This record gives sequence, C-alpha cells and structure tokens, in this order.
Amino acid sequence: MSTGMTMIEKILARKAGLAQAHAGDTVTVDVDMAVLIDLQFATMWIPPTRIHDPDKTAIVMDHAVPAPTLKDATGGPLARTFAADFGIKKFYDVGRHGICHQVIAENGLARPGEILACTDSHTCAGGAFNTAARGLGPAEVYSILCTGTTWFQIAPTVRYELVGTRPDTVSGKDIFLHIAHQYGDATNQNLEYGGPGLASIPLNDRRTIATQGAEISADFSTFGVDDLLADHLAERGVTGYQAADADPDATYLDVRTIDLSTLQPYVARPGTVSRNGVPVSQIEPRRIDQAFIGSCANGQLEDLRIAASILRGRQVAPGVRLLITPASQQVYRDAMRAGYLQDLADAGAVVTNSTCGACFGYHMGVVGPGEVCITSSTRNFSGRMGSTEAEIYMASPATVAASAVAGFITDPRNVNS
Repeated sequence: MSTGMTMIEKILARKAGLAQAHAGDTVTVDVDMAVLIDLQFATMWIPPTRIHDPDKTAIVMDHAVPAPTLKDATGGPLARTFAADFGIKKFYDVGRHGICHQVIAENGLARPGEILACTDSHTCAGGAFNTAARGLGPAEVYSILCTGTTWFQIAPTVRYELVGTRPDTVSGKDIFLHIAHQYGDATNQNLEYGGPGLASIPLNDRRTIATQGAEISADFSTFGVDDLLADHLAERGVTGYQAADADPDATYLDVRTIDLSTLQPYVARPGTVSRNGVPVSQIEPRRIDQAFIGSCANGQLEDLRIAASILRGRQVAPGVRLLITPASQQVYRDAMRAGYLQDLADAGAVVTNSTCGACFGYHMGVVGPGEVCITSSTRNFSGRMGSTEAEIYMASPATVAASAVAGFITDPRNVNS
C-alpha cells in the first residue's frame, strides 16, 4: 500500500501528531482557528466558563447584519459581552463585518496546512488557502471553542488535475458548475485541485470553487500553495505556515482531468447544481424578475469589477431587480473607491450592506411565488432565497449582470464588456 498522502491527509495527520493518516482513519486533531458567527449567539448561546485559546477564536457578525429582527438584535450584545469577557481580539463587529468566509480570507485566518472550523457550511472556502476548512454544527464548534480539538473520519479524495489555460470569459463559478454537472455529488469525499492549469485561475476564482464544494456535499475542498497564493499571503503578512502538498504517490479515489481551455460560461437550472447545468449559450432565453450578485462565493471585489464593466453605460432591463451585495465592508469600501458601486447604481442596481442577506432568503432580496431569479450566490434549491414557488438559476457574476441588462438569461459573451 502506498504511504503517500493527499493534501488533506497530510494536514490532518500533522495536526493529529501522526506520521501517516489515510482514508478511513479516524483522527483527533488540534484546531488552529474556531470562527463563531452571529446566528450562534442569536439562537443557541450558552456562555462558556472557559475557552481553549482566545487567539484561536474569531467572531464575525455576518448573516443578519445590521440586525433585521429583534431575535438577531438580542444576539449582538451576547457576542460583544463574550468577546470582552474572554479577550477575543479577532472580533469583527458591525462596521468591520462581512460574510465570515470573506472576512476570514481578508484577515489571514485561513492559513496553509492548518485546520479551521466554523458553524457555516461554506467554511470549505478556506480550502483555497491550502487550509483544512470545514463547516461543523454549532455544538461541535462550541466544543472546539472550549477544548481546541475535534475529530474527523478521513474520506477518500478525488483529485482534479487542471490543464490548459482558462479563457478570460470563464470564471471560477463556470468551472465549478461544469464539474458539478459532469460528475455530480461528492458526498463523503474530499476534493483536491492542482495541475499546471491552476496558474491561470486567480485566487478569487479558487475561492469560489472551494466555497461551492459544499453544494456537492464534499467534506473538504483544497488547493495547493503555488507562487500566486504564496505572494498573496506574503502581501498580507501571513508567514510561518507549513504548506501541505500532495505526495506523488498519494492514493486517490479518482483523478479527473479538466481542460480549462475547452470551458465556457455555464448556468445551473433550478433545484440543484449536480448534473443540472448547461452552457449558457444553449439555454432558452428565460425571463427573470431578480438578479443577484453577492455571497461568500461571488461577492468579492473582482466579481463587482466584472459586473460594473458589463453594466457601465447600460441600464437594468425594465421589470428586473438587480441586487448587489459586497461580501464585506472591506470589499464595499474598495469597490466604492474604484467607482464600481457608482457604475452599478447608475445602471439601476441596488447596492446593499455586506451580509449573507438574500443568499439564504433572510432579508434584503427575498423572492416571491412565481418569480425567477438568476444568482451568483451559493445555492439554487427550492426555497433557498424565499418562496418555494420561485425558480433560482445559478451562474457567474458576468452572466447575472448580462442577464439583468437583457431581461432574460443570456450569455455574457453577447454583451461587449
């Protein structure tokens, strides 16, 4: 049997103090960062008497910010009291807030070769930084908060070997939708991305791909450390990490080659992303009521830049609502300075506060019965963004922006950006 390890096996073995760990093993590991979000304080909070390490704890106000309900408003003071009582410096309160995965990325909380846990299912976003990042239940994250440890049963890994060069018209969302359509669910599997084509995928797109691993039920979704990521981390003062590269003789459940040069913009039909996608060029021109650009998957600065480049000098089609939600206050400020928000607002878009909001059907953009929404957010299942009688299509920010202008789902390559 091969003793080589995949990226995730290597991280978990190291954090368990083991020389080797492989698929099927159960390991108890030290957790480097536990992230709590506002919903945990608003719904099921019991103040602990002690915590393992305040420096390995972060709190991000993200899902319902500023508080849209009394219940959410009640959780805020609990979070602030907890942070003050235990000296938690990594507290991103209203004004410093944003969707937790964006805030994690901006502040270097997801580090190569380390383990990060949070109560949100899209925590796998941190895998873009070579982090073993996983969303866990509130009780488990509470336990990690107090003990500093957790356990995992290691799943087998599927390796995506990326070759070729990504066309400029293809985004991380398109790459993910192609993979999800081609291969379906990845339940009880880890996903690993590498290969020579990785160099053509910018970090924002890697984050989108890693984030969306949750939609196909993957355990972990992990990228290696290359020059692009190393330079990004160095610019943000992230040092002293131990990257986890897959061994040449690692054992995989499957190795799948993706030729990036052959890909084109994709859209997922309502209900699921698994085996439910189609190139945008082949979809019928479906009329839309709402278009949404945002979320942890696609509310990054580059996503807003792309949307602004398409919308600049144009107008959102009559009868269409275009909502733009920057993923964090930092993204909001940067987009404002760059003029993107001006371009978007001039085109008729509504730019909202940085929060999860419309993505999980909570506030600032809930869709009604019979409405059709095209979204760049994370999920397209029935009822996700509001009414169970609404239809949700998923696509890239470019496709969403182009569709908002056209009034129906359209290929962004048809709009000169």
